[in-house]
Amino acid sequence: MKNSCFALVALLLLISCNTSDKEKSFTKNNEQFKSELQQLKAYFHVPGLAVLVQKGDSVLYEDYLGHANIEENIKVDSTTQFPIASITKVFASVALFKLREEGKLSFEDPINNYFDGPIFDDSIKIKHVLSHTSQGSPGENFYYSYRFGALTQVIEKASKTSFGDYIGNGIFVPLDLQHTFLLTDSTSVTKTMARPYNFDGQVVAGQVEYGASASAGIVTNPRDMAKFCKALDNNLLLDETSKLGMYAPFASHLPYGHGIFSQVFNGKKVIWAYGQYDSYSSLLLKVPEDRLSLIVFANNNLMSDPARLIYGDGLSSLFTQSFLKNYVFDFGEMPLFEGGTEKFQNTELHRKKLLAEALASSFMARFEDSELEKSKKLLRRVFLEYPDYLAYADLNLLHNLTFIKDVHFHKDLGSFDEFDPQIEAIANTLLEKDQNNPYVNVYMGTFHDRKGNLDKARSHFETIANAKNFSPFWYTSEAKRWLEEHN
Repeated sequence: MKNSCFALVALLLLISCNTSDKEKSFTKNNEQFKSELQQLKAYFHVPGLAVLVQKGDSVLYEDYLGHANIEENIKVDSTTQFPIASITKVFASVALFKLREEGKLSFEDPINNYFDGPIFDDSIKIKHVLSHTSQGSPGENFYYSYRFGALTQVIEKASKTSFGDYIGNGIFVPLDLQHTFLLTDSTSVTKTMARPYNFDGQVVAGQVEYGASASAGIVTNPRDMAKFCKALDNNLLLDETSKLGMYAPFASHLPYGHGIFSQVFNGKKVIWAYGQYDSYSSLLLKVPEDRLSLIVFANNNLMSDPARLIYGDGLSSLFTQSFLKNYVFDFGEMPLFEGGTEKFQNTELHRKKLLAEALASSFMARFEDSELEKSKKLLRRVFLEYPDYLAYADLNLLHNLTFIKDVHFHKDLGSFDEFDPQIEAIANTLLEKDQNNPYVNVYMGTFHDRKGNLDKARSHFETIANAKNFSPFWYTSEAKRWLEEHN
């Protein structure tokens, strides 16, 4: 009996110690994360941020920084609502999987079946639009596309009700999301919605973008978003098979699942989505294995735009980097912004962090010349410490290198050719995998044009202009403009 008592006491002490250690760890992580969020808020000139970190059913960290309305000195708080733009796609995906569970549609259905006349090639199915693989040869490559909006009609035809009613009655009401709504027009704006802002050398008033569809239009706050995340975790919205199908990449080499991005980094599956309007940005990130969720909303677009998240790498965001190193990989001692030449054991995370910072610096260089030099310095360090750059070459790195040249060009700073060998080698590597990639072709068309290699430039721009089964986008306009000017 005495031994049993001693054993029970020892067990309770062990549990108490472990709980205390975990609490201390989370407290330390929270402090570091908050410090880095404040740095990021200042760096990107974000007026207001709302942040929530959740593990299972527990909130690890919740904070509200800055202003929802600068002019009226209204601070961001737990009631502040933000338009979340393309994170709406996650809700739409849930709706489509629910309809599939109910037997009301199949992802193998041609999407034209849901319209009175053909809007796309007959080979394009619901699954292709849902996975952003409908352009080019359907199912082969990921190109983020506004075609996703066509799924609004699919939801409405399959459910025999409006998009708003279906997600309202199927998601908002059952989860008691009392602060979540569709931003249909100016009459739907609430007093607690954060005011929009832009940064163009200084913070100025921005604009609200109205309209609700499968692509965008939801307004919410972190606490409601946390309810949605818990419902996904606990299979309250979808069964386990549907949820895993939603999270699974469409193909092993692609970064997108069905309505949400899907990556594996350092052995951890990372599921994420982002939103970007002209004057708002948002980030949702989940690590299913650890039941961790990150929710961040901002009232300018600089949480998303500098990171070029449209290319499919969530780790190009410094906000993602801060979350992962503090909560997932326990690597908080690595500085978010480089201050020295330290090397760290987790070299992959460190390299990705350096590249994320270099990418952000190149974007901010349009406002501050010192950021241009900072981006160059960071890239030189990456190429020195991680010389096998073709092994990790991607669109974000190519964008970073060519954007530095763009800044030089538009600011009349003279030519900058230092990274030209890397630009050409990376572009060739990417085009070997996907010769029709419009982003690579538009970057290289501009690259060769400014070097006076008009034949090479023409080849890249013609690839874009002549591509089959692509919806017009900014790169299409750029290619056609150049070809008309050089006819």
